[in-house]
Amino acid sequence: MYPKYAIPALCLMLTVFTAVAQQKAPSGLLCDLLAFPELQVENGYPVPPEFPHRGGAPLQEVRIGNRQPAFSWIIPVASQQSAYQIIVRSSDGKEVWNSGKTASRRSVAVDYAGTPLAGDAVYYWQVKFWDEKDQESDYATPQRFRMAKNITAYNTARYPLQKTDQQPVTIRQSDNTWRADFGKDAFGQLRLTLTSSTGKDTVIVRMGEALRPDGSIHPRPGGTIRFQEHRLPLLAGTHTYRVRIRPDARNTGGQAVLMPDYIGEVLPFRYVELSGYEGNPGKEGLVRSIVHYPFNDEAASFVSSDSTLNAVWELCKYSMKATTFAGVYVDGDRERIPYEADAYINQLGHYAADREFSLARYSHEYLLHHATWPTEWILQSVLMAWHDYLYTGDIRSARYHYTDLTAKLLLPLEDANGLISTRTRKQDAALLRSIHFKGDGIRDIVDWPHTGILGLGKAEGGETDGFVFERYNAVVNAWYFHALRAMSKMAEATGKSEDAKALSARAENVRKAYRKTFFDPKRKIFRDGDSTQHASLHANMFALAFGLADEADLPSLAAFIRSRGMACSVYGSQFLMDAVYDAGDEAYGLSLLASRSERSWYNMIRAGSTITMEAWDNKYKPNQDWNHAWGAVPANIIPRRLMGIEPLEPGFSVFRVKPMPGGLQHASLQLPTVRGNIKMAFRQEGGTFFLDLEIPGNSAAEVHIPKAFTGKNYKLRVNGVATKPSRNGAFTLRSGQYAIVAGK
Repeated sequence: MYPKYAIPALCLMLTVFTAVAQQKAPSGLLCDLLAFPELQVENGYPVPPEFPHRGGAPLQEVRIGNRQPAFSWIIPVASQQSAYQIIVRSSDGKEVWNSGKTASRRSVAVDYAGTPLAGDAVYYWQVKFWDEKDQESDYATPQRFRMAKNITAYNTARYPLQKTDQQPVTIRQSDNTWRADFGKDAFGQLRLTLTSSTGKDTVIVRMGEALRPDGSIHPRPGGTIRFQEHRLPLLAGTHTYRVRIRPDARNTGGQAVLMPDYIGEVLPFRYVELSGYEGNPGKEGLVRSIVHYPFNDEAASFVSSDSTLNAVWELCKYSMKATTFAGVYVDGDRERIPYEADAYINQLGHYAADREFSLARYSHEYLLHHATWPTEWILQSVLMAWHDYLYTGDIRSARYHYTDLTAKLLLPLEDANGLISTRTRKQDAALLRSIHFKGDGIRDIVDWPHTGILGLGKAEGGETDGFVFERYNAVVNAWYFHALRAMSKMAEATGKSEDAKALSARAENVRKAYRKTFFDPKRKIFRDGDSTQHASLHANMFALAFGLADEADLPSLAAFIRSRGMACSVYGSQFLMDAVYDAGDEAYGLSLLASRSERSWYNMIRAGSTITMEAWDNKYKPNQDWNHAWGAVPANIIPRRLMGIEPLEPGFSVFRVKPMPGGLQHASLQLPTVRGNIKMAFRQEGGTFFLDLEIPGNSAAEVHIPKAFTGKNYKLRVNGVATKPSRNGAFTLRSGQYAIVAGK
C-alpha cells in the first residue's frame, strides 16, 4: 500500500477560505503525477516526513525538480467542473500563487503559474472547484511537496524504492529441514532470527523460485530461474541475521540498472529452506523484505464468472508490482536492462493496476537516451510518449523531448516507395546519434526469440511464425505507420500544427504504400515482405492492430489469425489480442485469455510461477526468467479490450466503454485513472445485457452496447428511463452512476 501520513501541524498555518460549500472537496491530489510527494524512506522503509532533517541516517525522499510543477485532482462523481482555484504557500505560510477563480474544466496537469519556487524549499498546495451550477466546494486537504536543490525547466519526479516485510504463509519441518513458502515470488532479501545454545551450529539456507516434485527447492531449475545457497554459522544466543545476496555477474553489468545502496542487492525468491537448525524458527523467525516501487494493492480489481480468467488477472496484476523492484522498468532478472518493448507493455499494464504514472514516464525517458537495437523498439518510444499523454493528460514530457521523439520516427530510413528499411544502407552515424543508439546499427526483430538462438535448435521455429525477412518488412512498417499517427497527434498538442499536418500526410502515404506492397488481394491477407508470398501471423496481426486493414478485410484477416493460434511470443500476444478484438472476434479473444493450453498465461501458473514469465514455457526460451513484465499482457487487455475501457481524449476527459464479453456470463472491474476510479460490472442474462457504470467526475463516457444485444428496434433503459438507442449501440453519458439495460 501507499504510505499514509497525517497532515502535520505546520499545515494549520495555511489560511483556508470558508464558504457555503455544496460540493465535496476534491481528492486524489497529484503533484507532478505523484500522490505522495512528501514520501521519505530510511533504508527503504517509509518514515514520517521531517523538514528539515534532524540528522541521523540519510533519508531518500521525493524532490520536485520542475520549475513549474503540474497539479491534478479528482472531482466527486456526478460533478463537472466549471472553475477552480489553486493556492500555493511556502512553509512559513506566505502565498506564492493564488490562481483566483479560474474558469476552466481542466483538473489534470494544471501548471504552476506563481512566483518562482525556491530550491530545497517546502511548499503546500490546495484546490477547490465550482461545478456546472457554480456551486463551490470545500478546499482539498493541503498537499506538501519539497523542491529539488537544482530546479530545471523539466524533470520527472519519482519515488524512492520501498521495502515491505513479510512472514511466510506456511512453514513446516521435513526431516532435518524447515521449509517456508511466502506464497508469491518477489524480489527481496531475507532476515532470520535464530537461536544457538553453543555457538557452534551452522545452518544451510536455501532460497529459490521453483520446487522439485518432492517439495524441496530446486537447486538447478534451469534457464534463469533463481536459486542460492548460503552457509550461516550461528552465534551463541538469539540473533537476527541478514542473508547477503550474492550479485549476479550479468545483471550487475555495464548496461544493467544497479540496485541503490540504500536498498542493497536483491534476489527473486518464494521459498526458503533451513537445514541443520535444531530449533523451531516459527513464521516470525523468517522475514522476507520485498523491494518495490510504491504500489496501491487496492487501486484496481477484476472478478468474473471464469475462474481461470480471474487467476490470470491476479497473476498479471501482481506482476506489475513485483517487477518494479529496480525503480525503472527492466526486462527481468537475467539482465535487468530496460528495453522499449518490455517497457511499453509494462506501461499499459501498470496504468491498469494502479493510479501511478511516474515510473512509466521515467522509464520511457530513460530509454529515449539508452536505445536498444531492434528497429521496432526504437519506434515504440513514440508510442510510449503517446500513451503517457493519453493516460495522464500531461503533455510536458512530449513537449520537452519533442526533438528526440521526432528522431525516433526513423524518417531517414524512408525510401522513395514510402516505406522504411534497415537494408537499404541508409543508416549512418548521424541517425544513430539522433536516436541515442551506441551500437553499429539497428535491425528488425518482429518477435523474439528467433530460431536457432538462445538454446533453440535450428529445427525449432522460434516465435516469429516463420516470418520471412525481406528488403521491406511488413511488421516494421506497421510500427512506422502507427508511430507517425501518434506523433502527429502529439505535434498538434504541443502547438506544432504544421508538423502535425506533415506527419499525418506522411502516415497516409505509408498506408497506401503498405497496402500496395504487402496486401495480397486474392487471399485478402498481408504478406511478410515485398518479395515473398509467405504470410505470417505477425504480418497480419500488426496490420490489423495498427489500423492498416480496411473494413472489408476483417473477415479474412480474422479467419487467418484464428488459423495460426498463439504462434507468437508473450510479447507478440499484446498485438495479437489487440488485433483479435479490433476484428470483433470477442469469443476468440476470451478463449485465448482463459486458455489452459501450453501456450497460455495459465500455463505460467501451472508451471509454478507467480510472476509472469518471459516465455510460454522453458522450452520456448531455454534461458528465460520467471519475472518478466512483458508476459503480463492480460493486465491491460482485460480492462482495455474485454471490458472495453480506453481513453478517447487525453487524461480520460472522454473515454470509451465497449465491453466485448464473448461468452463471459458476468464480470466487474475497478480501473484507476488520473480522474478517479471507473467502476463497471456487466452480466448477460438470456437476451438482455445489464451494465452498471460509475463515471468519474469531470469526465464523460462513450458507451457501446455489445452487438449481440443491439440491432433493429432493440430496447435501452438508463437508470430506469427508456432511452432512444442509436443504431450502432453507442451513446454518451456524463459523470455519474448508471444502471443500463439493453436487449432485443
